Amino acid sequence: MQGHGLGSRNELSGTVHGAVVQTGVVYGGVHFGSEVSPVGQTPWELPPCGHVVDRVPELDALERHRARVMREKRHMLAAVSGLGGVGKTTLALRWLNTLRPHFPDGQLYADLGAQSTGGPVLPYEILGRFLRALGAPGQQVPADPAERAALYRSLTAGRRLVVLLDDAATAAQVRPLLPGGGNVTAVTSRSRLTGLAVDGCCAVHLEALAPEAAIELLADTLSDDRVTAEPEDARTLVELCAGLPLAVRVAGARLSARPRRRITTMVRALEEEHDRLEALAIDGDHNVRAALDVSYRVLPPSAARLYRLLGLHPGPEFATAAATAVSGAQDAAELLETLHDASLLSEVGEGRHRFHDLVRLHAIAMAQQDEPRAERERAIRRLADHYLASATRAEAVIDPQHRTMARDYGDGPVVTADVGHDAEAALDWLERELPNLMAVLRQSRAAGFPTVGWQLADALWPLFLRRKYYDDWHAAHDEGVAAARELGDIAAECRMLTSGGVGRLGSGDHDLALELFERAARLFEQRGDRLGRARTLNYRGLALQRLERLDEAAELFQRAAVELPACGDRRAGALARLNLADLALATGDPDGALEHGGAARDSLEETGDAYNAARADTLLGRSCLALRRVDQAGERFSAALVTLRGMAANYEIARAVGGLGEVAEQRGDARTARDHYREALDLYSSVGRSQSPDAESVRRRLHRAPSGEPED
Repeated sequence: MQGHGLGSRNELSGTVHGAVVQTGVVYGGVHFGSEVSPVGQTPWELPPCGHVVDRVPELDALERHRARVMREKRHMLAAVSGLGGVGKTTLALRWLNTLRPHFPDGQLYADLGAQSTGGPVLPYEILGRFLRALGAPGQQVPADPAERAALYRSLTAGRRLVVLLDDAATAAQVRPLLPGGGNVTAVTSRSRLTGLAVDGCCAVHLEALAPEAAIELLADTLSDDRVTAEPEDARTLVELCAGLPLAVRVAGARLSARPRRRITTMVRALEEEHDRLEALAIDGDHNVRAALDVSYRVLPPSAARLYRLLGLHPGPEFATAAATAVSGAQDAAELLETLHDASLLSEVGEGRHRFHDLVRLHAIAMAQQDEPRAERERAIRRLADHYLASATRAEAVIDPQHRTMARDYGDGPVVTADVGHDAEAALDWLERELPNLMAVLRQSRAAGFPTVGWQLADALWPLFLRRKYYDDWHAAHDEGVAAARELGDIAAECRMLTSGGVGRLGSGDHDLALELFERAARLFEQRGDRLGRARTLNYRGLALQRLERLDEAAELFQRAAVELPACGDRRAGALARLNLADLALATGDPDGALEHGGAARDSLEETGDAYNAARADTLLGRSCLALRRVDQAGERFSAALVTLRGMAANYEIARAVGGLGEVAEQRGDARTARDHYREALDLYSSVGRSQSPDAESVRRRLHRAPSGEPED
């Protein structure tokens, strides 16, 4: 018998300090009321059921399945799985109790003890107790397991009853306990029990509660007006409980015992992340950590190790490749399945996994408790190397022209993710993993590998440039500068200053951008790096152009166009010519723009820079429009799109598509013009640039374009 410890194995209803607890009171062993039911007495063994919220879809799924199998006069079997404390038993009880009018011959209940320290209960023992509960005299209960099972099926075949098998370990443990006839059996388990699929099982997996439902559960636990009086604190509290019903009930029960205490007091207690699991306990009895401990203890050693090490992952979710990296285990995919089966992980997409917030805290605690410090440090470095190598691979796929600086990895093999084989797929990978990449970047200096900080920022360049994540761009390069300075790596610091300056330029902070570029120029000069300093001429010119210091900008672009090829960088010299073309067009000199832009495009093509050659085509198209050369403009915009659409460069695509809209408008094709303008605006929105000057220009043209249809 386990008594009433929440850390034992069930999630049944009861009271804690006067509050109804949805998940927690344990009915130790197997409870059947009297040892032998008199013949003719109907067993009603289901424990009381607490309040259930936000489980309508699950209850509907169970009822739909029951209605279908009952029409076919078959036995109904359902398995409810989920994390410890998520409310599996409460849901099963709620459903089974609604069936009482349809199943008047009784209710059987057994705790199968999957999480018990004594191990799962043998089906043989459960069958003996079930038979006695159904009225079989003790002396008539067979000793042979097969005979017990046969008698059990015979006694239940002519009845209408429901059976709850709580906390099952395996499908094999459940099968001998399935009654005969058209009865209903519900099974709860932290494992998914996929083996029951062959028995026609309806599988229901429970996740954490949505915020509104968790707030309702908190209000039900408190039974006063504190949730209404403190709605924001109530929402924060259930978010800190991560929607886990057990955690919400425990937090509510602690507050219920102190009616004068404000919810904000509990919020402050839980905001200390490292103490949150300890705070979610009542008198050492009803305890979230203990509920997770029992799931952890029964894991195979290799799965338990992966669980611990995944707690070191700094981001909110992760792919299978990251699990392989952090553990170094070639069978990580199989071990992840073990963690999923134990309901310690959730699947958030194909090959992607996530910890419940409180489970993550538990995994961290287990890593600190059971994993040597040296191994934790090695695992964190393996994970950082994985993300750095994968981001660098994506960078090479997207922008092979980007001058990738050397990467520094730790000891041992580096696991690189499959980032795709084209620019769109690689950009999508970077975008999907951006929260993890930023988390690794932010922790790199404190973890003892500052090189990863600036090198990850460097690898993220193509994502930032094309999809305009400016907040992350700024944060990454600020951290990169700090890491490079800590290392005393002037080359890395210059790289971070120039790349970060481009981000500041794009987000409109032109003065800071110019300051960053000038700092880089001074560092290059101190090192005697003529090429590096020459490259800053382009950047400084761009900042001056945005600051409307056009003569100064033109002078720097002209110097860059001469000095960069002389220093051996013909491509950067071509970019200077492209900048001169843009400046000429902006100052009303489309002929000068065509001259510089054409020369830039030719050089960029010759040096293999297809992306910037396409940008040059877009600029040449705009120059042709300014000169009323509509057909030539259309050719240039179309040529740009042929290249850009294969690069997932939505901002530059939007500029070319907007140009085609102007071409159609000048040809008198208003419908096509409007279609192009709408597409351009959608593309600007996709990269968070719907309020940019380019987007505003397209929006004005869309509203001015004649149309036979109502305005949007």
